[in-house]
Order: sequence, then structure tokens, then C-alpha cells
Amino acid sequence: MTNPIIKATSTDDIAGLQAVLDGTELFPSEMLAEMLAPYLRGETEAFWLTCHRNGEAVGLCYTVPEDLADGAWNMLALAVRPDLQGKRLGAVLVRAAEQRLKDKGQRILIVDTSGTDGFALTRQFYAQNGYEEEARIRDFWAEGDDKVIFRKAL
Repeated sequence: MTNPIIKATSTDDIAGLQAVLDGTELFPSEMLAEMLAPYLRGETEAFWLTCHRNGEAVGLCYTVPEDLADGAWNMLALAVRPDLQGKRLGAVLVRAAEQRLKDKGQRILIVDTSGTDGFALTRQFYAQNGYEEEARIRDFWAEGDDKVIFRKAL
């Protein structure tokens, strides 16, 4: 297997990324093309990155600037094809997003996730990649499902 290559997402990546979304159930894959459209047209500061391995699109990262905040960004989506999880591809995507933001002089990156047991590995992933739990909003997503906000200074 070749090392992962991180690139700006293109229309050629959509089918592969839809398969990633179908496997991870992060959000419905049929939403992807519409979500990507403003980025692909160059109409937004937000950016999408795709992880390629052996010529296939196997992971994605979507990061947006926080409104009314100076240099603060939010990573709204991060997903890797389930059969490739645990191989540090997510970490490579996160580092690429962080580097892109550092290069633009940005200050912080936040990530929102769930406080349920089903997201314990997700929270562990962010902690292992230098993110600190900054806040927890009880019962945010649903009764008994806290919103956990992680933060990393760039």
C-alpha cells in the first residue's frame, strides 16, 4: 500500500467519498455533492480535503471558519472508510487541515462531537491528536447526548 496523499477535494472524488459516507454514516451521502458545490465553485473560505490511498478517495475533512471570530475554525466533518480506520489516515487528514490553517495565520481549530459511549473512540482520537476538551453542553444533541467541544491552538 502506498502512503496517503491529501489533496483539495475535486469532483472526481465524489463517488469515493460517498462510499466513505455510506460506510461511516457520518451524514447521508446524497448530500455530499450539494455540500461541496460552493467550495468547488470557489465561493467559500471553507475547505474540503480528500485522503487518497492507492488512487482511491478513502477519507475526507471539511473545515469552516467560525462566523464573527478572528482566526477560529471548526472541523465539521472527518471520516475515513471503515476498513481503513485505525491506520492513522484520520490523523494525516487532521494534520493537513491544521497545516493549511497555520499557513493562513489562523489561531484555533475546534471540533464538536458527541458525549455518548458510541463516540468514546472519536473523543480518544482527538485527545491523541493534541485536542483538549474545552466544553461540554449537556443534552445538546438529544436527551442524554452531550455536545463535547475539543480545541487545539494552531
